[in-house]
Amino acid sequence: MLAGCYNAPEELPPPPPPAPVPAAVQPVSLPPPPKPKREKASWYGPRFNGHITSTGERYNENAMTAASKTLPIGSHVKVTNPENGKSVEVRINDRGPHVRGRTMDLSKRAAQKLGITKKGVAKVEVTPAAPKSAEPAVPVAPVAPVPASSTPTEESHI
Repeated sequence: MLAGCYNAPEELPPPPPPAPVPAAVQPVSLPPPPKPKREKASWYGPRFNGHITSTGERYNENAMTAASKTLPIGSHVKVTNPENGKSVEVRINDRGPHVRGRTMDLSKRAAQKLGITKKGVAKVEVTPAAPKSAEPAVPVAPVAPVPASSTPTEESHI
Protein backbone atom coordinates (compact mmCIF):
# COMPACT_ATOMS: atom_id res chain seq x y z
CA MET A 1 0.00 0.00 0.00
CA LEU A 2 1.06 3.41 -0.64
CA ALA A 3 1.30 5.76 2.16
CA GLY A 4 2.15 9.41 2.12
CA CYS A 5 0.79 12.81 1.66
CA TYR A 6 -1.62 13.01 -1.09
CA ASN A 7 -3.92 15.91 -1.63
CA ALA A 8 -6.80 15.73 -3.98
CA PRO A 9 -6.22 18.18 -6.85
CA GLU A 10 -8.00 21.48 -6.34
CA GLU A 11 -10.62 22.28 -8.85
CA LEU A 12 -9.57 25.25 -10.92
CA PRO A 13 -12.14 27.95 -11.55
CA PRO A 14 -13.47 28.02 -15.10
CA PRO A 15 -11.64 30.38 -17.45
CA PRO A 16 -13.19 33.81 -17.85
CA PRO A 17 -15.57 34.22 -20.76
CA PRO A 18 -13.96 35.46 -23.95
CA ALA A 19 -13.94 39.21 -24.48
CA PRO A 20 -16.79 40.41 -26.65
CA VAL A 21 -15.81 41.00 -30.23
CA PRO A 22 -16.44 44.64 -31.13
CA ALA A 23 -19.17 45.18 -33.66
CA ALA A 24 -18.01 46.20 -37.09
CA VAL A 25 -17.31 49.89 -37.28
CA GLN A 26 -20.26 51.53 -38.91
CA PRO A 27 -19.33 53.93 -41.69
CA VAL A 28 -19.69 57.54 -40.68
CA SER A 29 -22.28 59.22 -42.85
CA LEU A 30 -21.14 62.72 -43.60
CA PRO A 31 -23.53 65.41 -44.69
CA PRO A 32 -23.41 66.18 -48.40
CA PRO A 33 -20.94 68.91 -49.30
CA PRO A 34 -22.51 72.35 -49.49
CA LYS A 35 -23.49 73.60 -52.91
CA PRO A 36 -21.06 76.18 -54.25
CA LYS A 37 -22.29 79.74 -53.93
CA ARG A 38 -21.92 81.85 -57.07
CA GLU A 39 -20.25 85.18 -56.45
CA LYS A 40 -18.76 88.00 -58.47
CA ALA A 41 -15.12 88.47 -57.52
CA SER A 42 -12.51 91.08 -58.28
CA TRP A 43 -8.98 91.44 -56.95
CA TYR A 44 -7.14 94.04 -54.91
CA GLY A 45 -4.98 96.35 -56.97
CA PRO A 46 -1.34 96.93 -56.02
CA ARG A 47 -2.14 100.24 -54.31
CA PHE A 48 -3.69 98.28 -51.38
CA ASN A 49 -0.54 96.23 -50.67
CA GLY A 50 0.59 96.93 -47.10
CA HIS A 51 -2.69 98.57 -45.99
CA ILE A 52 -4.28 97.38 -42.75
CA THR A 53 -7.14 94.88 -43.18
CA SER A 54 -10.20 94.42 -40.96
CA THR A 55 -8.28 91.83 -38.93
CA GLY A 56 -5.52 94.35 -38.18
CA GLU A 57 -2.94 92.55 -40.31
CA ARG A 58 -1.24 94.15 -43.28
CA TYR A 59 -2.60 93.16 -46.68
CA ASN A 60 -0.07 91.09 -48.61
CA GLU A 61 -0.85 90.79 -52.29
CA ASN A 62 1.13 87.51 -52.43
CA ALA A 63 -0.81 85.82 -49.60
CA MET A 64 -3.79 83.57 -50.27
CA THR A 65 -6.41 85.86 -48.72
CA ALA A 66 -9.64 87.58 -49.68
CA ALA A 67 -12.17 90.15 -48.54
CA SER A 68 -15.85 89.29 -48.30
CA LYS A 69 -18.95 91.25 -47.44
CA THR A 70 -20.68 88.27 -45.79
CA LEU A 71 -18.28 85.41 -44.98
CA PRO A 72 -16.92 85.25 -41.42
CA ILE A 73 -13.50 86.79 -40.85
CA GLY A 74 -10.94 83.99 -40.41
CA SER A 75 -12.94 81.42 -42.36
CA HIS A 76 -11.36 79.46 -45.20
CA VAL A 77 -13.10 79.00 -48.52
CA LYS A 78 -12.37 77.25 -51.78
CA VAL A 79 -12.81 79.59 -54.73
CA THR A 80 -13.20 78.03 -58.18
CA ASN A 81 -13.16 79.70 -61.57
CA PRO A 82 -15.81 77.71 -63.49
CA GLU A 83 -14.44 78.92 -66.84
CA ASN A 84 -11.14 77.04 -66.45
CA GLY A 85 -11.75 74.76 -63.43
CA LYS A 86 -8.88 76.26 -61.42
CA SER A 87 -9.36 76.46 -57.64
CA VAL A 88 -7.61 78.09 -54.70
CA GLU A 89 -8.16 78.13 -50.96
CA VAL A 90 -8.17 81.55 -49.33
CA ARG A 91 -8.61 82.87 -45.82
CA ILE A 92 -11.06 85.72 -45.33
CA ASN A 93 -9.18 88.53 -43.58
CA ASP A 94 -10.97 91.70 -44.68
CA ARG A 95 -14.34 93.23 -45.44
CA GLY A 96 -15.18 94.33 -48.93
CA PRO A 97 -15.25 94.83 -51.81
CA HIS A 98 -16.75 98.27 -51.65
CA VAL A 99 -18.00 98.18 -55.24
CA ARG A 100 -21.64 97.51 -56.07
CA GLY A 101 -22.33 94.09 -57.57
CA ARG A 102 -19.15 92.45 -56.28
CA THR A 103 -19.07 90.19 -53.23
CA MET A 104 -15.41 89.14 -52.97
CA ASP A 105 -12.00 90.75 -53.45
CA LEU A 106 -9.16 88.28 -53.94
CA SER A 107 -5.48 88.87 -53.30
CA LYS A 108 -3.38 89.36 -56.43
CA ARG A 109 -1.79 85.90 -56.00
CA ALA A 110 -5.18 84.15 -55.63
CA ALA A 111 -6.49 85.98 -58.71
CA GLN A 112 -3.39 84.95 -60.68
CA LYS A 113 -3.84 81.28 -59.75
CA LEU A 114 -7.49 81.47 -60.82
CA GLY A 115 -6.56 83.17 -64.08
CA ILE A 116 -8.69 86.28 -63.57
CA THR A 117 -6.11 89.08 -63.29
CA LYS A 118 -6.50 90.18 -66.93
CA LYS A 119 -10.31 90.23 -66.76
CA GLY A 120 -10.29 91.97 -63.38
CA VAL A 121 -13.74 90.64 -62.46
CA ALA A 122 -15.09 87.11 -62.80
CA LYS A 123 -17.90 84.88 -61.65
CA VAL A 124 -16.57 82.32 -59.16
CA GLU A 125 -17.95 79.47 -57.07
CA VAL A 126 -17.26 79.59 -53.33
CA THR A 127 -17.50 76.66 -50.90
CA PRO A 128 -16.44 76.42 -47.25
CA ALA A 129 -13.10 74.72 -46.60
CA ALA A 130 -11.26 73.57 -43.49
CA PRO A 131 -7.92 75.23 -42.80
CA LYS A 132 -5.10 73.16 -44.30
CA SER A 133 -3.48 72.74 -40.89
CA ALA A 134 -6.54 70.94 -39.53
CA GLU A 135 -6.45 67.16 -39.69
CA PRO A 136 -9.53 65.46 -41.12
CA ALA A 137 -11.63 63.61 -38.59
CA VAL A 138 -11.05 59.87 -38.88
CA PRO A 139 -13.39 57.44 -37.14
CA VAL A 140 -11.53 55.15 -34.75
CA ALA A 141 -12.68 51.61 -34.01
CA PRO A 142 -13.12 50.81 -30.32
CA VAL A 143 -10.39 48.62 -28.85
CA ALA A 144 -11.44 45.37 -27.18
CA PRO A 145 -10.03 44.79 -23.69
CA VAL A 146 -7.22 42.27 -23.44
CA PRO A 147 -8.53 39.10 -21.75
CA ALA A 148 -6.80 37.91 -18.58
CA SER A 149 -4.47 34.96 -19.08
CA SER A 150 -6.29 31.65 -18.87
CA THR A 151 -3.10 29.81 -17.88
CA PRO A 152 -3.32 28.93 -14.18
CA THR A 153 -0.46 30.05 -12.02
CA GLU A 154 0.87 27.53 -9.54
CA GLU A 155 0.95 28.48 -5.93
CA SER A 156 4.02 27.79 -3.91
CA HIS A 157 3.82 25.13 -1.18
CA ILE A 158 6.59 26.64 0.80
